Amino acid sequence: MKNQKISVKGTEVGIVTRDDQDYISLTDMVRNVEGGSALIEQWLKNKDTVLFLGVWEQLNNPTFNSIEFEGIRNEAGRNSFFLSTKKWIQATAAIGLYAKAGRYGGSYAHKDIAFEFGSWLSPEFKLYLIKEFQRLKDEEAKSKTLEWSFQRTLAKVNYKIHTDAIKAQLIPPRISPAQTSVIYASEADLLNVALFGSTAAQWRQVSPERTGNLREAATLEQLVVLSNLESINAVLIYQGLAANERLQQLNAIAITQMKSLMGAAALKQLGNSSGRKIMEKKP
Repeated sequence: MKNQKISVKGTEVGIVTRDDQDYISLTDMVRNVEGGSALIEQWLKNKDTVLFLGVWEQLNNPTFNSIEFEGIRNEAGRNSFFLSTKKWIQATAAIGLYAKAGRYGGSYAHKDIAFEFGSWLSPEFKLYLIKEFQRLKDEEAKSKTLEWSFQRTLAKVNYKIHTDAIKAQLIPPRISPAQTSVIYASEADLLNVALFGSTAAQWRQVSPERTGNLREAATLEQLVVLSNLESINAVLIYQGLAANERLQQLNAIAITQMKSLMGAAALKQLGNSSGRKIMEKKP
C-alpha cells in the first residue's frame, strides 16, 4: 500500500493506493474546513450521497449487498438517519469507502467518490483537488516512462556486452603453424579445425560431459559457415592446393564469415525490443 500527499489550496491531502486503485483521504480534505470530520457524516446522511454511493458500488463491486443498501436508501433523508463510513462498509460490504487506523488514518474514498465529496464541500476545492491529483498522476507516468527507458537502454548495453562475449568465443581462432603441418585423418576434420579450432576427437576429449558430436553442438551461424567451407574446400581441392594451404585459407574465410554473421545478428538484435537471443541452436 503506497501513501502519497498532494497540496490542495494549502491543505495536505493523503492518497493511498489500494488494490491498484487510488483512495483519497476525506478526513484530510476537511481538516482545515469549519466542521471538520463531522462534515463527512453530514454528507453521508444526504439521500443523494447514498444513491450515488449505491450506484458506484453496483458498477464496481460484485459483492455489494444490494438488499442492505435498499434498507439504507429508504432511511436516508430522515432526521433520525445516521450513516458513518464504518457502518456503510459493514452493512453493504462496500469497497468505495474505507476507514484506516493509525498513521494516515481516517476515512478514505475512491477517487471517484472523493471528487464527488469535494464538489459537495466546494466546487472550487473539487477543481483544485482534480488538478493536483492529475499532476501527481502525470509525474508518476513520466517517472515510469523514464524508468522504462533507462531499463531498456541498460538491457541493450548488457545485451551488447553479452553478445560481444559470445562472439569472442565463437569467432574461430587463427590456426597455428603446428596445426597446418598436421595431416588430418579426413577432410571433415580439416574443416573442423578451420572453423572450430579442433578435430572431432579433440572436442570429445575436452567436452566429455556433452552429448552428440562437435557439429551437433554448433550454432546456426557456424553451420552456415561450415556449409560454405565445404563448397570452397571442394574448389581448392580441384585447384590442387595442399591440405595445409587449404587449411589456412579456409580458416581465414571462416573468421571473416563468422565476424560478418555475428555482427549482423548483433545489430539486428539491438534494434529488436523483444530481446531474443542471437544464438539459436539447430533443432
